Amino acid sequence: KGKCPEDGWDESTIELFLHELAIMDSNNFLGNCGVGEREGRVASGLVARRHYRLIHGIGRSGDISAVQPKAAGSSLLNKLTNSVVLDIIKLAGVRTVTNCFVVPMATGMSLTLCFLTLRHKRPKAKYIIWPRIDQKSCFKSMITAGFEPVVIENVLEGDELRTDIEAVEAKIKALGAESILCVHSTTSCFAPRVPDRLEELAVICANYDIPHIVNNAYGVQSSKCMHLIQQGARVGRIDAFVQSLDKNFMVPVGGAIIAGFNESFIQEISKMYPGKASASPSLDVLITLLSLGTSGYKQLLKERKEMFSYLSSELKKLADNHNERLLDTPHNPISLAMSLKNLDENNDVAVTQLGSMLFTRQVSGARVVPCGAVQTVNNYTFKGFMSHTNDYPCAYLNAASAIGIKKQDVDVFLKRLDKCLKASRKESKKEKGVNEISDSDAGTEQLED
Repeated sequence: KGKCPEDGWDESTIELFLHELAIMDSNNFLGNCGVGEREGRVASGLVARRHYRLIHGIGRSGDISAVQPKAAGSSLLNKLTNSVVLDIIKLAGVRTVTNCFVVPMATGMSLTLCFLTLRHKRPKAKYIIWPRIDQKSCFKSMITAGFEPVVIENVLEGDELRTDIEAVEAKIKALGAESILCVHSTTSCFAPRVPDRLEELAVICANYDIPHIVNNAYGVQSSKCMHLIQQGARVGRIDAFVQSLDKNFMVPVGGAIIAGFNESFIQEISKMYPGKASASPSLDVLITLLSLGTSGYKQLLKERKEMFSYLSSELKKLADNHNERLLDTPHNPISLAMSLKNLDENNDVAVTQLGSMLFTRQVSGARVVPCGAVQTVNNYTFKGFMSHTNDYPCAYLNAASAIGIKKQDVDVFLKRLDKCLKASRKESKKEKGVNEISDSDAGTEQLED
């Protein structure tokens, strides 16, 4: 049926299945006689075993989704993977998606491929409307494709940074719809930024006949992000949405899924990919989904949601204990932010030092965001970089509840964060005391003079 099985398969069944696919490829035929320049020859047995002897990769020189006559097994693997992944995207909440394919590039380059495909449809376009998110790869994806990003600053609503819909529409009117390649929006993001107002953006794109590409990097694991995409497509226009394999399916980095609601447009993107491609990302995600089954993947999604609630309540308690607060970002379903106002007031470098302290204590993934950091990316200067706005009211720390997180991860993180905050506070007090002593000494010297 080309769907993900409900119950996961055991490892020996998956390996038997992969070996059956592999013997359908010509490089594994007993009497094969290869005289071409690419015959699936592998010098190392270890490398051959690592890839289950599926050496030919996927696609043909003109289309990443095309079937290779001499690699029937690899071609079947490719078709099955795309079909199973489509089934999972529907299960995760985007019910009306019609087509998708796995591409052996991470999210940023996959976005670039989408923009390059649109270039042929909109030859006069030179701008991409981009509600600001401080993450380098999605910004570089537009530059690499040869377009000029038009940065739309977010608006602060309470603690949340949200899409400035009026500014988007005003910029479209000012530049002219024909000169705009697309609107490039984002779902999954670091708090206090929250997912873009996808429904409103989709309506604007439909009204002005402008394509809409969504960066859904780690949004498949969130029913809220997937619901936004489904609703956006229902009420307006979404041409494609791109998501990472590693962040959503717990496989090695190096693959993404490009999906959409217009089958022919998604096929156009797959044909834009030059040459053949590595089968590794497709193989990794197919093995993973066959081992999990739909029931296993649903369980992981359920556990992630539960851990988000747990992390949120426990981080709030910790914040209260340190006279800080958990920022109120109800529209962000994955990432949380805790203020670091006291550290920031006492010492400028204390905030960044906290990040170093956490990292040396083997806490990975937590981001510490100071106020007013300036960063230049491809000749564009961002003030307040990493905070998604020029002047966020306070420094803060990010933590996320992503797929695969365990209660133990949350508990150990909170314990280590508590210790680091106490140590930082002591250090700040010590430095403050030294400064006060030196100030009083200076005053005494003045009196004596």
